Amino acid sequence: MNESFLVVALVTAVVMVVGGSVIALLIAPRSKNEQKGDPYECGVVSRGTTWMPFKVGYYLFAILFLMFDVETIYLFPWAVVTRTLGIGGLAVVGVFLAILALGLAYAWKKGALEWK
Repeated sequence: MNESFLVVALVTAVVMVVGGSVIALLIAPRSKNEQKGDPYECGVVSRGTTWMPFKVGYYLFAILFLMFDVETIYLFPWAVVTRTLGIGGLAVVGVFLAILALGLAYAWKKGALEWK
């Protein structure tokens, strides 16, 4: 029974994706214009090449933001059921927060949080 459910789910997924793509191709408006191929930045024609290198610090800052943003996602369910978990749940979340604090301390020590 489980194999038939898996097959049905996979076939349904493939049909939905292919069907949605085909419908989008059939009913999407089309307009041929040279300006559509030009690179724009906020409606202003860009100067120079569009492949400019960015500082690695921007990426590092973004990754750190995502890491601590995802932390919030994991803490919310724990906060909802905190009374039912007891002291064991508190200990596990304490270890989780300690690991995150160590990561933050490491990033701070390396200067990843400084905007240069």
